[in-house]
Amino acid sequence: MKTPVILKTIEELKEWRRGINAPLGFVPTMGALHAGHLSLLKASMAQNPHTLLSIFVNPTQFGANEDFGKYPRTLQADIALAQGVDAIFAPESKEMYKSDDEITLNPPKLMGYVYEGAIRKGHFDGVLQVVLKLFNLTSPTRAYFGQKDAQQLLLVQKMVKDFFLPLEIVPCPIIRDDDGLALSSRNIYLSKEERQIALKIPQTLQKIARLINEGEREVGKLYEFGMRELEGMNVDYLAFCNHTLEPLEQIIPTQTLILLTCKVGNTRLLDNLWI
Repeated sequence: MKTPVILKTIEELKEWRRGINAPLGFVPTMGALHAGHLSLLKASMAQNPHTLLSIFVNPTQFGANEDFGKYPRTLQADIALAQGVDAIFAPESKEMYKSDDEITLNPPKLMGYVYEGAIRKGHFDGVLQVVLKLFNLTSPTRAYFGQKDAQQLLLVQKMVKDFFLPLEIVPCPIIRDDDGLALSSRNIYLSKEERQIALKIPQTLQKIARLINEGEREVGKLYEFGMRELEGMNVDYLAFCNHTLEPLEQIIPTQTLILLTCKVGNTRLLDNLWI
């Protein structure tokens, strides 16, 4: 199994990229890799002769009171997990942001300032800014994103479409632990007791899915059921929307996204179902 080349600077990345003349798969991450990230790498390695992983904790997508300072940084462990990829781009912030007065991207209001965008002001501005930088630097054939961060995935897909970027975005399924909890780098913040509480999140989504499979289509009834199941939880939002994040009154099979975000202790946990 190949050992990845470690690229720390933009010049090193550009030089490496010039030597790649076959399709390139790209997996952008903030590190603290888990089985969810590894599923993206596996998908890329299956579909492309070359795979590039980026590890960069992007400061512009964190708010003033968020966890940028304590976000897990485990580069050496990540490198060990990523054996088999061709290269890892792991820059410092000063490589990616050359000044304090850079051009930024504003997501469309109907998609970027609802749900996560309403709670985390400026979050998706920072996400789209860094993802566009990474796409421009790496020129990938395909880029792989997990469906767990559904709003991010939809916004990246729209950015690629709107800016005519010559690459394919490949959505990859949510990976869950044996107990059903969606894998997230932030799960390490949870105590044993908090993790048990957090299981209500996937359990509630599965119960809603069961009702839909049994024929329920009225969003109001499904919402009320979900909130009853989540009683006592600190719910940020339970939302039923289409793939442009517009709220729905009726479930539309194959076109419905159910978003659920709760705060458990000090940790915000995102989950969703694509119906």
